[in-house]
Amino acid sequence: MARAAGVCWTLLMGCVFAAHAVTFEVTDGNSTCIKGELNASFSISYNTTNGTSVSVFALPASASVSERSSCGSAAVPPELALVFGDTHTHTLSLLFSRDQRLYRVSNISLQYNLSDGDIFPQSSSAGVQSVMASVSELMSARLNSTYRCVSSSSISLSAAVNLTLSGVQMEAYMSSANLSADESVCSADQPSTTVAPPPSTTTSPPPIPPVPERGNYSVTDGNGTVCVLALMGLQLNITHTTTQNQSVSELMNLQPNQTTVSGSCGVTESSLRLSDETTNLTFSFTMNSTTQKYYLSAVSVSALWPDMSVVFEAGNTSLSALQCSVGRSYVCSAQQMLSVTPVFSINTFRLQLQPFNITANRFSTAEECRVDQENMLIPIIVGAALAGLVLIVLVAYLIGRKRTHAGYQTI
Repeated sequence: MARAAGVCWTLLMGCVFAAHAVTFEVTDGNSTCIKGELNASFSISYNTTNGTSVSVFALPASASVSERSSCGSAAVPPELALVFGDTHTHTLSLLFSRDQRLYRVSNISLQYNLSDGDIFPQSSSAGVQSVMASVSELMSARLNSTYRCVSSSSISLSAAVNLTLSGVQMEAYMSSANLSADESVCSADQPSTTVAPPPSTTTSPPPIPPVPERGNYSVTDGNGTVCVLALMGLQLNITHTTTQNQSVSELMNLQPNQTTVSGSCGVTESSLRLSDETTNLTFSFTMNSTTQKYYLSAVSVSALWPDMSVVFEAGNTSLSALQCSVGRSYVCSAQQMLSVTPVFSINTFRLQLQPFNITANRFSTAEECRVDQENMLIPIIVGAALAGLVLIVLVAYLIGRKRTHAGYQTI
């Protein structure tokens, strides 16, 4: 079941709804597996007969849980699907996954029908459009706890579609029909203030780990063909609140022999997900068919390190890093820092990466990063300068010697 209340008014850009909480519950017989409430609003750019318009709308009062929703099985993940529109022509879907400690929303997808003139007035196209994004590190919670995030979270489902979630309170993989009193609160809802230690005590910064071991990671499609290759050492830098309510910046190396690899393959989008017992890290890559360049477009992380007070979640879906030509592998031997958010960054070491157009399961010709190119150029410049200096000294010596000989006279 689902309930919603919404008010629509018309702007020049289209139809705008005021969002209200939508409650939902997914059951299997007499058992409840997914339950909660959320606010969801959408911003969709579409073509009209006069150019381009933007429709901003929320889940309306008619939203309901679709028959597509399920509690899942060993082979099929649990899914919450909310349908809305006069003929249920639009569907917002959340897919869930879990490990031994956490459950999470792994994917969010939206199917919207441009034939709906109430939401997409004067649309020049018709038919159902589908978009999807991997958000496994943005919404996660401890098992047998309720995920709560009052703060707004904006998620880019595609270049034209943005989803904003707020007022989220839900639980999946439920052990009873009621939401758990134990809550996993998102990082955006955590207080930003810190408590200073007593004057008589000192706080030692976390130890700095050594250079991380280089891991060999790959993702294959359903046919066993490798679609993502990565050789790299990874070090995560996270600023978080400790169990003593202190804000610290902590470095943690990703251990390749303790890491599980997964991901997705696509023509213009692919992903690499690295998981261990305390950390889930996802890299998303995009290929620009026009420029024939690919790049790192998004990074997300969820972590529950030993001294963290709550699950740490952070991500950025608007990156444009590690750019490289299609058909080549990106190489950077030097240490790089990828700044994802103000409280989360990644240090990479001896990186080689290729997320598209892999042939024979091997890296293509390398394209070096700018740092490596500059590091190679510096010795050349220094060597040329030294050679020039030696040449100047030699020429000066020969000229001086010639003048000395010319000064002697025969007696």
